[in-house]
Amino acid sequence: MSNVHALEAPSPLLDEAANERMHLMTFLHIAQPSAFERLLIVLAQGVFYNLFFLLYLVSPRTAHRVTGYFEEEAVRSYAEYLAGVDSGTHENVPAPRIAIDYWKLAPDARLRDV
Repeated sequence: MSNVHALEAPSPLLDEAANERMHLMTFLHIAQPSAFERLLIVLAQGVFYNLFFLLYLVSPRTAHRVTGYFEEEAVRSYAEYLAGVDSGTHENVPAPRIAIDYWKLAPDARLRDV
């Protein structure tokens, strides 16, 4: 059996990864981190990547559970942030062009729409 069909249909996991990447790119456009903050992020990613790799080698099941925990925390974080936007704690800024194009939002879309 050929693997051609596997290449034709996008994977739901790849779609989810692209969606997560676009959320990060959107918030990078909004937050405008400094060069120092970007350096800290890269260093933290390097440390995390290596620790996660080792964890996966030792216990794949635990590594998958850690990923699930991060996803649960992401949902909570988004919910808290949206509550802050709704309450006026965080400004409902215009959505960046990158988000408008990716999610096909209205040209006047706001952060809440993203």
